[in-house]
Amino acid sequence: MLAKSLFLAVVATLIALGRAKEDNIIAPVDSDVIILTKNTFEAVMRPEELIMIEFYTPWYGHSKALAPEYESAATTLKEDNLKLAKVDCDAEKDLCQEHGIDEYPTIKIFKSGRPTNYGGTQKADDLVNYMRRHSLPALSEVTDVEAFRAAADIAVLAFLSESDKAWYDIFHNVASDLRDDYLFGVATSEELAQEYNASHPSVLLFKMFDDDIIRYDGDFLEDDLSLFVHMNAVPVFGEIDTANFASYAEAGLPLAYLFVDDEEERDRLVEELKPIAREYKERIYFVYINASVYGEYALTLNLMAEWPAFGIQQPENGAKFPYDQSKNITVEGVKEFVAMYMAGEIAPSVKSQPVPEKNDNPVKVLVYHNFDEIVYDTEKDVFVEFYAPWCSRCKELAPTWDNLATKLHANPANANIMIAKIDLTANDLPLRLPFRVQGLPTFKLFKAGEKEIIDFDDGEHSLAALVEFLEENAVNTPVLPREAGFVVQPHQVVVKVGEKVVELEEGGWHDEL
Repeated sequence: MLAKSLFLAVVATLIALGRAKEDNIIAPVDSDVIILTKNTFEAVMRPEELIMIEFYTPWYGHSKALAPEYESAATTLKEDNLKLAKVDCDAEKDLCQEHGIDEYPTIKIFKSGRPTNYGGTQKADDLVNYMRRHSLPALSEVTDVEAFRAAADIAVLAFLSESDKAWYDIFHNVASDLRDDYLFGVATSEELAQEYNASHPSVLLFKMFDDDIIRYDGDFLEDDLSLFVHMNAVPVFGEIDTANFASYAEAGLPLAYLFVDDEEERDRLVEELKPIAREYKERIYFVYINASVYGEYALTLNLMAEWPAFGIQQPENGAKFPYDQSKNITVEGVKEFVAMYMAGEIAPSVKSQPVPEKNDNPVKVLVYHNFDEIVYDTEKDVFVEFYAPWCSRCKELAPTWDNLATKLHANPANANIMIAKIDLTANDLPLRLPFRVQGLPTFKLFKAGEKEIIDFDDGEHSLAALVEFLEENAVNTPVLPREAGFVVQPHQVVVKVGEKVVELEEGGWHDEL
């Protein structure tokens, strides 16, 4: 819909195709998804101006759910000569590591060899639309402004003359970065500019849902223009879901959520609270969310599953401010609550399990209220698993994690190495942490001393891999003698005991699970 015709992606060279066939990288005849390996990745990816590549693991539930959608999209896009490929990260660990893959599935778009992460949904239609949109130019020439503004919910139009090359370059860069979500165009006609009371150069943003035109009056800088688009590309009080969450998150403003499960009540509350949303529109985004579908998200704001409910969350650190659910949601109550939040008069809500009375098991239990005390002990290397009880992969790895802790705990020499875990469904994380947990399980080492944080992202998660990671990264070197469960096996010849490296003639570490 963004244009009347599609630009075809460049067809792979005959040489590249020949290499692909020799290496058997084309999927079976009943599949339109190309299978890539380390040996064939470059041969397939490089000749394409645009290609989508999925990095997956066949055993993971989300990868399995994506498979039919991805296959369907690949079949549909054949007619556009746009290719979809995939990499099995179980079989191609090195290749996936080269591309920084730490969660599955991850979808990347390669444009002339340059990768970017795909941030849309994993539905076939959205995959198809994304690829088709990216096969078009980032900017279109506009001669009919009304048709242009009717083509998308958000349409951004620059009125530029031939002498405005510096402006054009900046606008083109912004359009290239934001083309996933918004429509961008350029009009050079003086008559069109006069019709919309615009000068050359200038930028207008058209909002279909509010029937509004917003003029950009800031400096013509990429960051400023991008922020302008993000901040004005949402309704004053609109619905939020998985499809548009990124549009809100990009601007970095706090989100005020109204959870509702009844349409009549939703319409009433949105209409009543809209003046408050308008008052704070450049400082807070007001959104409503379907509690029947996304009600569980209310728990992340420390709200109970009782509707309607209201709360504010800060995107940069996840701080949450739930509205008192013992009170009705009223205009006066919300107005006072938001004003107090803006004045910094409300402390963020935190969720924590009780601090364990005894915490002397090999795996230390972390909760919100003891996290800093344990993890930020400068004398200790603290290796933390962030998990959830419902996470199947977490359950699979639990015996290995316990085994690692038991082996280390057996030797007093390892007193300054701590293995710990925290249940993210029952505990918030301290706001001081410089990261947000994106997938489960996540493993991070907080090193002794200045508490540098090192990610453990080995896809194997074996006991041997965990030990090797500690040996390479912990300030306190782990001591794991044979009696702690490790035995000498052939073909590995270096053993680390404390600070001493011992060479064996025919042996090395081996873990017995």
